Amino acid sequence: MSRSLFLATLLLACGDKASLPVEPTAVAPAAPAPAPVDTSALDAYFREHFPADQPGIAVLVAKGGRTVFAAGYGLADLKTREPITPKTLFNVGSLSKTFVASAILILHERGKLSVDDPLSKYFPGFKRPELARKVTLRHLLTHTSGLPDIRKVDENPDFYLSARDAENWAPILEAEALEFEPGAQFAYSNPAFNGLALIVEKVSGRKWQTFVRDEIFLPSGMTTSTITDGPHPETGVSHGYVLVDGALREFDYGEYPTFAAAGNGGVWSSVEELAQYEQAHREARFLRAATIADARTVKTFDRWSSAEPPMIGWSWWIGDVDGVRQIGHTGHQGGFSTQYFILPDKDVLVVFLFNGPGEFKAITAELHRWLAEKAWLD
Repeated sequence: MSRSLFLATLLLACGDKASLPVEPTAVAPAAPAPAPVDTSALDAYFREHFPADQPGIAVLVAKGGRTVFAAGYGLADLKTREPITPKTLFNVGSLSKTFVASAILILHERGKLSVDDPLSKYFPGFKRPELARKVTLRHLLTHTSGLPDIRKVDENPDFYLSARDAENWAPILEAEALEFEPGAQFAYSNPAFNGLALIVEKVSGRKWQTFVRDEIFLPSGMTTSTITDGPHPETGVSHGYVLVDGALREFDYGEYPTFAAAGNGGVWSSVEELAQYEQAHREARFLRAATIADARTVKTFDRWSSAEPPMIGWSWWIGDVDGVRQIGHTGHQGGFSTQYFILPDKDVLVVFLFNGPGEFKAITAELHRWLAEKAWLD
């Protein structure tokens, strides 16, 4: 995939023949620079909806692997008055699940585990061992395990303010029964990804946060992105806010229960570095191209009984929006919200991250409208 390797090889070849006469070589004309894209309408929309003195949003749109719009609006921190930029780190919420899924797939590629392994292989402490024998990693990755979320978060919010992955997964081991047969239905599960993160640790021998940093962040060039590991990063990140009785209140680590449970929502990143994450997918930097294609293909199950068809790959949501295939993931945690989607047939990426009140669906609709106006959905 590396152009630098090709160029280095070419230079070495020329060096070996430096003493020989060199025939003139025709040089292909440089490709014309892409025509500039008018993004003034997008800029005006976000300036109107996200005032400069309030929590705000970072937005990025890329076409053909090239960023055509990246901007920030509003404040990352109401106390320091730090403005949001495309480099601002936000908690990305459930988009984090795609990083945990990729970590599992890296280990699968290396033969360290299989997505068809039963949970009993990694968690022998289930109260009802037969449940762990029926549920596989495949089911956790696709939210089809049938394992109930029996965490008592509302009854014990103080405990869950600092409870990490292991503490959020432990109640699941006490399950008496499944809600449905594995692979029969869809039921979104945050604890499933706390469990998957712990499996990454058991198999790799590294903290899963370290594994993701080394195996995904760094190959992707995500040098400032980080992951919650107990307390969230104390500096260099935005804060999330919600409206309570008409006033903005900080609502992230220490205020929002389960925020410390990082496997389901602990990644902090920027729109710039999430664009690099997608570019790393395009270039198959941390997973094989075939694995990435498989991860972004809907998984089906022989025992499926739901009226709604499956719509998820290895953690990626997959479907049609206005007749255009879309792959991505959203995220909502504390005062943070995330939208990340690609239109693979149109070679478009859209990412936005915001840290306060905002109309999530309206923002997504506006971005789709703008893409359509540019004829990028045709």
